[in-house]
Amino acid sequence: MQNDQTEHLPVGLRAHLTPGARCENNPNGGWRLFLPPGRANEYHLAQLDDYSALPRRKFAHTPPLTLEVNMRASHAQPPGTWGFGLWNDPFAMNLLIGRGGMRLPVLPQAAWFFFAASECYLSLRDDLPANGALAATFHSKKPISFALFQLVSSALLFPWRAARRWMRRRLRAVVTQDAVGLNLDPRRWHTYVIHWEKEMVHFEVNGETVLQTGIVPRAPLGLVIWVDNQYAAWHPDGRMRYGFLPHPKAFWMEFSHLRVERK
Repeated sequence: MQNDQTEHLPVGLRAHLTPGARCENNPNGGWRLFLPPGRANEYHLAQLDDYSALPRRKFAHTPPLTLEVNMRASHAQPPGTWGFGLWNDPFAMNLLIGRGGMRLPVLPQAAWFFFAASECYLSLRDDLPANGALAATFHSKKPISFALFQLVSSALLFPWRAARRWMRRRLRAVVTQDAVGLNLDPRRWHTYVIHWEKEMVHFEVNGETVLQTGIVPRAPLGLVIWVDNQYAAWHPDGRMRYGFLPHPKAFWMEFSHLRVERK
């Protein structure tokens, strides 16, 4: 995993790049995260974050906070996922990108704009959108690593869909979430804003409210901006899938403005 170009990035962010991926400065201002074409058995990631070398208790962000980004992507459909926001890196992705010490997996906390390929199914609730363009939050009860290992690992080992459906329902007792699908063309410039308050998260696109929810992630959280070709799915019928999607064409997302305002 490459880590470079830090001197050209917004203060506090570092780039994490798989081979062939790039973080570029745009001539007209801003930054571009670029993925080269790839096959299904190859993982590609271009990511900026401010937490990879930190323990979770030292993540930088707490409410009240406003996060604003002006961004667009090269394609309407992502090769896996892309987006930006705040989360607690619950699945210890720092190990995958080769940064920092070991952090055990925990339950998710997040508030973000998330764009996911149709192969993804990233909702525990059947009445919320699970892929596409989303504004979404996750709140979990006080994270206990062993609980996550027991629940998710057991589900992966169960060969019966009925057992996986049961496990998925059990997780809803400790992981609450909210989400709304966004009707927009991500290839056009849009201004995305997250207002994170202690008891409310408010999402805006181009000045219009798209989601206001009382499901609020637990602080502290880290800032992440990324694009990759990874997908994951846990369907209501119990099917589970994970892997990397082929993308014969290069994919990029770029942003011309980033504002983090602590109130």
